[in-house]
Amino acid sequence: MRLAEYTDYTLRVLMYCAARPQQMVTISELAEQHGVSRNHLMKIVTDLGRQGVLETTRGRGGGLRLLKDPATLRIGDVVRASETDFRLVECFDPGSNQCTLSPTCRLKGLFNAALVAYFKELDGTTLADIVEPVSVPAKGSALSPGLAPMVAPRSLRKPASKAKPSPNA
Repeated sequence: MRLAEYTDYTLRVLMYCAARPQQMVTISELAEQHGVSRNHLMKIVTDLGRQGVLETTRGRGGGLRLLKDPATLRIGDVVRASETDFRLVECFDPGSNQCTLSPTCRLKGLFNAALVAYFKELDGTTLADIVEPVSVPAKGSALSPGLAPMVAPRSLRKPASKAKPSPNA
């Protein structure tokens, strides 16, 4: 099973905000940090705002921050809200199941037990468990140690702008 990129970046947005509880975070800052397009992050932030997880403020001095205490935000709940499909095999969906082995197959039960164990593990972990607050670097200084930018998968990266050759070259 693989998480969708949307879920991956939802978790990264939440982790980034949780690590900076006293700071308003901007979409531009997140886009630069993760190498993801602003538009993609806007969708995620809008969804998290609708869910009541993030507070968003528009305009100068605006940004976003966590509304919920990271110690109460279970990772399993975030994954459930972000992912669209947990049908590991065809027979998980009785409406579209065409498998001829379904009446005697025990694979569905095995996969279902694995999915339950997966969420049990995620539900036992909160956002506070996976992130610790960072000190905010002074303006103009480099990122704090351990805060190297994360690189987005190619499918989410902004297209590189083609530099025009210098007329003096």
